[in-house]
Amino acid sequence: MKELSRRSFLKYTGAAAAASGLLTACSSTPKGAATWSMWSSSPAERKVWEAFSEYVQQQLKVESIPSLTPSGGYPTKLDLQLVSGTAGLVTALNGTLIPTYAARGAHRPLDDLLAADPDFELDDFYPAIRKISTFNNQTYGIGFDVAPTVLYYNKTLLAKAGVPPPSRTEPMTWATFRELAKELTRPPDQYGFTCAPAIDDLVSWIYCAGGNVMNDEGTVSTLDAPEASQAIQFVIDLFVKDKVTPPISNLVTESSSANFMEGNVAFMQNGPWQVVNIRKAKFDWDVIPFPAGPVGSTPRVSGSAFAIPSGVKGDDLQFAWKLLKTLTSTGALDIYAKAGRNNPARLSAGSAFKPPPDNLGVVQEILAGKVAGGHPFDVTTNWNQVKQLLGQDLPRTFLGQVSVPDALNGLKPRLDVLMKQHQDNIRQAEARKG
Repeated sequence: MKELSRRSFLKYTGAAAAASGLLTACSSTPKGAATWSMWSSSPAERKVWEAFSEYVQQQLKVESIPSLTPSGGYPTKLDLQLVSGTAGLVTALNGTLIPTYAARGAHRPLDDLLAADPDFELDDFYPAIRKISTFNNQTYGIGFDVAPTVLYYNKTLLAKAGVPPPSRTEPMTWATFRELAKELTRPPDQYGFTCAPAIDDLVSWIYCAGGNVMNDEGTVSTLDAPEASQAIQFVIDLFVKDKVTPPISNLVTESSSANFMEGNVAFMQNGPWQVVNIRKAKFDWDVIPFPAGPVGSTPRVSGSAFAIPSGVKGDDLQFAWKLLKTLTSTGALDIYAKAGRNNPARLSAGSAFKPPPDNLGVVQEILAGKVAGGHPFDVTTNWNQVKQLLGQDLPRTFLGQVSVPDALNGLKPRLDVLMKQHQDNIRQAEARKG
């Protein structure tokens, strides 16, 4: 692919040392096969994608060959495949990476295919995933899941403590949540709350406070603005001042879901994508809307989509579009939803995402604006670099090693440099489009 050169790839990923070894692992696939890629980090997830593959074969009458990779290594492997021309006809993209690949020209816009296919019901997809799947007012992916961050709670633990179940429809305030988390904390055997010590979880609190990582134009960082900084301070206080969270032994490997699965944590911040794994818990649990901050309960809404690499041309392109439509069809997403993998991106597949837990339907009510609300995850064309930078100093605030103001003051100038790079990426993408 001309747009994503080997030099560009190595610049973006820093994988020069590993590239040669991984590239040689790529193998040819049968001509006419339906090749597609996806991340898969657990046996439960793999089972879902195997069922997807069988569905593709039934619908398209060709061999389906999925390339499944643990989520942590998926972007690097996909980059290598794109550079070497061995990527599948369709590739899955986390919503946070869609602007990155679109700006590089690694994936093609789908608007021409949509225009030529009037029977394709784009209106059957939630508005949030349609927004997440666009870049520069063009559609680069068709969603397969979309969901807001929610609050999981341990019903068994709350019942033993004599605490009534929280409201299914009325988000508790931050103040109420904090007091409840403190009340349910009895170290070292029981804690009130757990979340990941990273920007992906912090951003929900920031959105609920009316803040953001960057301004609307994406030209400067706004993490140091009062709305964002006060939200971050609130979360850090839960860790450092109130000590309502399990002690962090390793910032890199800390897992909120693992903490929650121990059965001794009252509340966990996470997404419905964990339902497939949390169903293995040995205790009773459920989900409720995210706590409401100064501007309400508006946590991040995340989603993922299938996209087509720019190198797919001619007859392969038409087949790739057919494959993409099959992977995002109601039938396929019913499989996805029934397994509890996540809330499907299609409204028509929503009825398949059903209990347990009892309150699971609140996810779709939030997306529909009937309960609380949500904020589509705002990211840049260099989000991995932004995330990497924020992962250097910000996590130390969770340990009390550095204050929130000091961390943000140190991050601000470096974030602004990345915002400038983001703007350069947009200009280059627009020039290529023109």
